Amino acid sequence: MKKFLYAFLIFAIAILWSSCRKDFVTVPSSGQLQFSKDTVYLDTIFTNIGSSTYNLKVYNRTDDDIRIPTIQLGEGESSKYRLNVDGIAGKIFQDIELLANDSMFVFVESTIDINDFTGGDQFLYTDAIEFDTGGNEQKVELVTLVQDAVFLFPQQFNDGTIETLLLGVDDEGNESRVEGFFLEDTELNWTNEKPYVVYGYAAVGQNKVLNIEAGARVHFHADSGLIVGNLGSLQVNGVLSTTEVLEGEVIFEGDRLEPGFADVPGQWGTIWLTDGSTNNNINYATIKNASVGILTENSDGTANPTLTLNNSKIYNSSSVGLLARTGHIEANNTVIGSAGQASLYLNLGGRYTFRHCTFANYWTNSFRVFPTVLLDNFLDIGNGTVFTADLVQANFSNCIIDGTNGIELFLDKNNGAELNYNFTNCLIKFNDFNNRFNNNDLYNFSNDLIFDETTKILNSDVFDFKDTAKNEFIIGADSGANGIGNTPAMPFIIQSDILGVPRTNPSDVGAYNHITFDD
Repeated sequence: MKKFLYAFLIFAIAILWSSCRKDFVTVPSSGQLQFSKDTVYLDTIFTNIGSSTYNLKVYNRTDDDIRIPTIQLGEGESSKYRLNVDGIAGKIFQDIELLANDSMFVFVESTIDINDFTGGDQFLYTDAIEFDTGGNEQKVELVTLVQDAVFLFPQQFNDGTIETLLLGVDDEGNESRVEGFFLEDTELNWTNEKPYVVYGYAAVGQNKVLNIEAGARVHFHADSGLIVGNLGSLQVNGVLSTTEVLEGEVIFEGDRLEPGFADVPGQWGTIWLTDGSTNNNINYATIKNASVGILTENSDGTANPTLTLNNSKIYNSSSVGLLARTGHIEANNTVIGSAGQASLYLNLGGRYTFRHCTFANYWTNSFRVFPTVLLDNFLDIGNGTVFTADLVQANFSNCIIDGTNGIELFLDKNNGAELNYNFTNCLIKFNDFNNRFNNNDLYNFSNDLIFDETTKILNSDVFDFKDTAKNEFIIGADSGANGIGNTPAMPFIIQSDILGVPRTNPSDVGAYNHITFDD
């Protein structure tokens, strides 16, 4: 028996050894490789900013284990691309084995300095991954569009530290700082000639004005944004666009230009209008993919709004679209779309006017607790400390408030301060199916002084938006928002909708006139 087991063991080892040896018996590639794509487009990148990592899958569809003599970039070591083949980084590889009917990944990245080439503010850089040489050579093309830009960033000191901005000091004297810098006088006029890429927080100093011209493109790196300081001012001078490229609009977004980042929330920080900033005007702007689209604090003490927001869109904010603390805002023809918490949060009182605005929160990236629109007059910072401030007014006229939750308007009052609000000719989603708010005077929908009789409180969704997944909140022909507004008595700024289409009488409510959708 022992002899039998010993003989069987020797036989099994021989079989396994010969089987393993077969894995290392390869034949040269014969030019029969197949690829997941014939061209790898690395999309647009800014000069000197690394691209995302792209992948190419290489297939050996034959029954032979093969050896690929060379895999290399066409420009060799001088190429602006970088490869990773079978877990090894480099630009030239030799004798790469690929088993029969198997595959492997090749990963591709690039970092390109546009100043190394001629051709203006944009340059199309190309190379190829070459598999083998001579008659067996196969190629996969690589293509990248490189975009020049104006780069703004904090100074790095000799000791390696980065320039910071002082945000404040707590009760114990501890400073709160953020990486950032004050814009110089020569940096206060942003044009549409080149995109702007901001690292850290760019700050507008005292008595300074940042002017951003129509058509400008502003890109923020991660954890970056814009701060307008005491007595500073932001003027965003976008105009109505006539084509789908939005040539007249000013666009604020992250600095990753690949399509996969087009709608990723939270790529950058916020536009922060700090306490004491004054006369901020934003016209025809899109603010997308921030943590907080706009954060505004307090007012400048004048009778005029601290922020006037016209014909603009804020969406894909990971936290809040527009967050105001004791702010003073006037907004017209503005859309505040999906956000991880609230689209609009008016916190700790203030003074607000919203005309023909659409607030619609169709956030799908996580579970959302907050309503689309939230109003209160207090701030609880814990340890029993609560600050209060009067909500002097929050007037909503011809507005839409909608979202995926049943209740999309929440009102919260501390009796230590006033909470004044009014809704006229509005369409509001409020489905209180548990009757939680039946006896809450804040939601007395029959009180015409708070909820005008022209305002409709809906228990179902009849808003009929074009495409909520893409934050396209144009209303359709079947929308309940059609023809319930009152625009002729309103200011000239809203006699047309956000697309420049004249309003009718009675008007549609929200930022858009309705259209008929294509089937």
